[in-house]
Amino acid sequence: MSVAAMLLALKIYATAQTGSTAMLGSLADTALDIVASLVTLIGVWVAAMPADHDHRFGHGKAEALAALVQVVLISISAVGIAARAISVWLTGAKVQEADMGITVSLIAMGATVVLLAWQRHVIRKTGSVAIQTDHVHYQSDILLNIGVIGALALDQYAGLTGADPIFALAIALWLGWNAWQASQQAVDNLMDREWPIEKRQRLLDAVRDNPDLHGLHDLRTRTAGMHDFAQFHITVDPQMTVAEAHDVMDAIEARLLTEFPDTEFLIHTDPEGHIESDAGIPVDLLSHGVDADVRTDGTTAHADAAS
Repeated sequence: MSVAAMLLALKIYATAQTGSTAMLGSLADTALDIVASLVTLIGVWVAAMPADHDHRFGHGKAEALAALVQVVLISISAVGIAARAISVWLTGAKVQEADMGITVSLIAMGATVVLLAWQRHVIRKTGSVAIQTDHVHYQSDILLNIGVIGALALDQYAGLTGADPIFALAIALWLGWNAWQASQQAVDNLMDREWPIEKRQRLLDAVRDNPDLHGLHDLRTRTAGMHDFAQFHITVDPQMTVAEAHDVMDAIEARLLTEFPDTEFLIHTDPEGHIESDAGIPVDLLSHGVDADVRTDGTTAHADAAS
């Protein structure tokens, strides 16, 4: 927010001096950067709150909501810049004092590069969805500033009057594409999309060597903000006592937490040979692999009981 506020002041001055549509687009984007970063701050702050009586799974999805708000702001910025670019194209306005705009854009690029490096560090440490979306937004700022420099130079020094609105329109299209890309992870988070196959396979591999585990089925996974959730059924010897089966679950959970430290696990125990009514025999994922858990219609797969 501090970086965006500094750049906003510089770009307001540069836009007033140059009259550039591309610089105006950069100014609008920076103004939205402040709002987007504020939304990110609130989203991350709420997501970090511990679970409470009304939110027993925590507040992690606040990050995805913050990311979607950013997507809306980026989209509004793109539409506004495109409209202004078309207007300037039709009127044939020419920029003034291009040197000022180029200097401000170079300063903006330098500050943004430093900010992106810091964000990458934070993303590696936290995996934050909101910061990842903010990172995508600021990555587009680099190209935006390059576009502004190109537009000003071509318009002022090469005499290509249409360069400024053309570059501004290209910036608008780029922002729109970034908004679409950034929305995908947030939507997946809110819709409880399953973990990638590779990650689910790692879960199976982590528990496979437990001698008391006879099978694993009905694996379900999801992510909320920076927290993962996984639930599944395990099959054990039907002669085990409740206490012994509980010890098996504890051992499996302890092993998984070393591999997935920020994950909450919910494990259900079934006696070997148990068949739920009308469900058939559950497919053992340890034998058949994680792909066997879901049919093409999205329902949990079971083998026919008669077979």
